[in-house]
Amino acid sequence: METFSRSQILQELNLRCHTLAAKGKRGFKQEFGELNEVGKDLSIKAGELEANREKNRYPLILPYDHCRVRLSIQSQNPYSDYINANFVPGGGSERDFICTQGPLPNTIADFWRMVWEQNVKIIIMVTALKYKNTVLCDKYWSLEQGTVYHGLFQVTTVTCKQGPDYFITTINLRQRDSPTDRIITHYHYLSWPDQGVPNLSSLCVFTEHVRQHLEEIPRLGPAVVHCSAGVGRSGTFVTLLWLMQLCVRGIRPDIRAAVEDLRLHRMWMVQNLEQYVFIYQCLAHWLSRGVSASRPQVTEISLNAKQHIKDQPRTSSGRRNRAGSRRQHRHRQKPPSDQPQATIQTLHPGNLLRRLMPFLSQSNQASNSSSNK
Repeated sequence: METFSRSQILQELNLRCHTLAAKGKRGFKQEFGELNEVGKDLSIKAGELEANREKNRYPLILPYDHCRVRLSIQSQNPYSDYINANFVPGGGSERDFICTQGPLPNTIADFWRMVWEQNVKIIIMVTALKYKNTVLCDKYWSLEQGTVYHGLFQVTTVTCKQGPDYFITTINLRQRDSPTDRIITHYHYLSWPDQGVPNLSSLCVFTEHVRQHLEEIPRLGPAVVHCSAGVGRSGTFVTLLWLMQLCVRGIRPDIRAAVEDLRLHRMWMVQNLEQYVFIYQCLAHWLSRGVSASRPQVTEISLNAKQHIKDQPRTSSGRRNRAGSRRQHRHRQKPPSDQPQATIQTLHPGNLLRRLMPFLSQSNQASNSSSNK
């Protein structure tokens, strides 16, 4: 496969952005509009069940059945396998990431059970806990050094470091009455408004930090990414991270195809046009600045809950907009086929690294098959 230099990829991306931005962003609007019907013919029966309704933070944002994360059955309760979460693809497999909603008080224990059962090592949280009087995500770990208990799990906050616009917390996760424990790295990016976009440079630095960390550790399980609903900001972050992974390998990114692939795994990934255009802008900024050269400096901090809770996203909960989305969701059509630009010959991003690294792909498939038995 032919690969390209960073400067070549940037040059083509800038040309693409210029073309799409012409005449009042007509190209961006058309490209994003072509994705409106993607995934709307996919089943969401598990999320619609009466027994599972109280487990959904937003009643209109539900996981697709074909790739939903299934928990182990507890106490012979057939509904105990449900959590509002989907496996979504990345650079290595169809299950590189889990995108999920911000935990509710009654789903925090399920969240940690998912982390344990899926062998998750990294959690990326791209939302504040609350905005004004609106809870966007319930607190599922201790903001101060110490231990909290959720269901069968003991969750201990060990250390916390502060980056430019985010916190990195080390969490020790243990099943009660078990000698086995695991270390989880929790990234918390606070300043991303619901259904909006954060500072461009800030998000690029944060995403690059996470990308480098993912490159360094063995990929034993997926990384969990969540915001409040687990679709808009989560989808934007995963798309950006995924395409960064491709670019560092000299592979031309195809943003439209990446978002289409994600929307076939979780509804409304990259929720609006502003977020979609923002991915192009972030990728161009990251390529031009060369921010992958070094990891941003982080400093150890004394654990203080007030430092975490001081959040300033400029947003509302967005429930009214999601209700409109549900009305559209009832009108189901087959998702449009991918039609990449003829001038840029790019493989579908859902298969790029899996084609480049067949051994990794085979090992992931074997792992997934054994975990589903």
